[in-house]
Amino acid sequence: MSGSVIYSAIDLTDGFYQILMRESDIHLTAVSTPSGMLWEWLVMPQGLKNAPATFNRMVSHVLRPLRAFAPSYVDDIFVHSRAEDGLSAVDVHLRHLRKVSRRCAKTSCTQTSRSVYSVRRRFRC
Repeated sequence: MSGSVIYSAIDLTDGFYQILMRESDIHLTAVSTPSGMLWEWLVMPQGLKNAPATFNRMVSHVLRPLRAFAPSYVDDIFVHSRAEDGLSAVDVHLRHLRKVSRRCAKTSCTQTSRSVYSVRRRFRC
């Protein structure tokens, strides 16, 4: 990130809920409600001991090809850019945001950042 002049932070929506529970582990997540109903998680809930590490590993794996300009930390992606190859820093940054947006869409990640949605609409990613 050193030497970059433009930075963006992207927050992924409900990150933990994007990872399915292993079939054999679903019964381990059961909770009883006051009305006597039994609830089992089909997706990874946030309270599991290794949930943050599991999600972080998934995001890092998805963004591995883009890690030169888009490192991640848990459910946040930090995009940074500087001018290069005769392009302004803004043009490079928009290109980086498009790449991150496409990569997330390709892998079905859900983005909440309004700036990403506006970039997608305004610049037709």
